[in-house]
Amino acid sequence: MTEPVSPSRPRPVLRAVGAIVVFYLLGFVLSLLLLWPFASRLTQGLTSEELAAHPPAVFALGQGLVLLVAFGIATWIIGLRALRLDATALRWRSRLGWLRGLGVGLAIGIVPAVLAMILGVFAAGAGWSYDGGTLAAWLSQAGKTVLILSPAALAEELMFRGLPMVVAARAIGRGRAIVLLSVLFALAHLTNPNVTSAGVGNIALAGIFLALAFFSAGGMWTAFGAHLGWNVTLAALAAPVSGLPFDIPYIDYRMGSPAWLTGGAFGPEGGLLATAVLAGATVLVARWNAKEST
Repeated sequence: MTEPVSPSRPRPVLRAVGAIVVFYLLGFVLSLLLLWPFASRLTQGLTSEELAAHPPAVFALGQGLVLLVAFGIATWIIGLRALRLDATALRWRSRLGWLRGLGVGLAIGIVPAVLAMILGVFAAGAGWSYDGGTLAAWLSQAGKTVLILSPAALAEELMFRGLPMVVAARAIGRGRAIVLLSVLFALAHLTNPNVTSAGVGNIALAGIFLALAFFSAGGMWTAFGAHLGWNVTLAALAAPVSGLPFDIPYIDYRMGSPAWLTGGAFGPEGGLLATAVLAGATVLVARWNAKEST
């Protein structure tokens, strides 16, 4: 189902643009205000270049929590209070419920990530090797990685799929809104370490995949689960996530070559194998949505 669009009436579009702009301005201003008192502790004296290349766990966790709180408040002020949108409209309340929606999301995020890495083993000489430590240490670090990445994943869903997606879809139609915000999602990663044009393209494709998950029967919870499942799987299996490396004990993952196929230093998201896997996952979610709407 597509939201109604009235091309002869520009006012709804202008109101939507205004609401989205105010949402982002409010979210980023609140983020700066919340980060300011803890900036020195979170950055640990590192330069901006060092933080971008290899952010400490405390910085990644703190930044994710701040963005989550800031854009959660912005969603409440702009979405619930100003625009009178409820939890159903913002897709927090869905037919699957939060638990099932989250579970489905994790599954559709984990499986493609594993598949992209396994394809690298057979097609490009990628693979895992022992890197010291124990299996117990790996399990412990994997659990910590989930805790670190969860706030950031949910914050990004609030920023690029939540209120902006709902408001834009009502104004210009769901398809245009998905493309527009997926491009914005990709552009937000331009400063990531070792970024490539293929990586940016794959992140835009991932944005479409996550947007379709957002509009599925699981709503926001499925989009969040898919985002978290993809990121945590890559990190836990010792691959970079959007150019960001993770220190994982017990195993190491060599990316293989050529880089255009595997992603190289940017991680699987920078390679053609991930393009194929994300495209397949996007088609499957689109078909699921079409089946659910009939």
